[in-house]
Amino acid sequence: MVAQVIDGKAFAAKVRAQVADQVAKLKEENGITPGLAVVLVGEDPASQVYVRSKGKMTVEVGMNSYEHKLDVDTSEEDLLALVEKLNNDPAVHGILVQLPLPKHLNEDLVINSIDPAKDVDGFHISNVGLLGTGQKSMVPCTPLGCLMMLRDHHGSLSGMDAVVIGRSNIVGKPMAQLLLGDSCTVTIAHSRTKDLPDVVRRADIVVAAVGRPEMVPGDWIKEGATVIDVGINRIERDGKNKLVGDVDYASAAARAGAITPVPGGVGPMTIACLLANTLTACCRANKLPEPEGLTA
Repeated sequence: MVAQVIDGKAFAAKVRAQVADQVAKLKEENGITPGLAVVLVGEDPASQVYVRSKGKMTVEVGMNSYEHKLDVDTSEEDLLALVEKLNNDPAVHGILVQLPLPKHLNEDLVINSIDPAKDVDGFHISNVGLLGTGQKSMVPCTPLGCLMMLRDHHGSLSGMDAVVIGRSNIVGKPMAQLLLGDSCTVTIAHSRTKDLPDVVRRADIVVAAVGRPEMVPGDWIKEGATVIDVGINRIERDGKNKLVGDVDYASAAARAGAITPVPGGVGPMTIACLLANTLTACCRANKLPEPEGLTA
């Protein structure tokens, strides 16, 4: 059995095309252009690449992109003042403060200063609470992307047994909430889970988000299960730098029914869902119907 590869790149391109269509419609019918503001503090190279890529794709789908680059030693007061200004700017529908922030800034304080309705990362404590109680919220981009790929592959997820490996606030916990919302039976497993291999072997759906290279071998995977690998780990192999996931791809692909590769799986979906969230936030702000197929 060879697993079907879930091509995140192709799927993300489809999502971006849907977003672009809806943005064009918004402009034409309502004279509204969604706007995304990204705030970058400091010179972190990975964050700079990511922010550039976000800006480029925002413009490609027809949205307005507002980039704010601040010095590494920017004070908390100045950063909070900028967030407040963006909260009050009607042209800005989504606000994203790029993490990690320099050590002297309190990440929780900054994230929770963003207007929850504009929090397109879905990290604000209000959005976390709304998601946890099954109410309308902004949903974190990576879990939303995983959910879209699962729905696309399976249609209905109702009654399926899902194991999420990893309990982070960014992926593990919201992923579990989304799967519960789609009527899966959900287990959150982690490094301390007893008999982790046995727990994973029960699952029809495995979402791996632990940040440990190739931690999940193929013999943990049930025959025909769907494997969503959120991990992006840089390792050295044969003298070369290589990107690998949290799942050992070759052995898992021999048993799984479907699997996401690394790179080219979940990664591209994160930015596509950020654009989808900005569109959703814009529609909600203007009391317009939400875009179909782009929300949880």
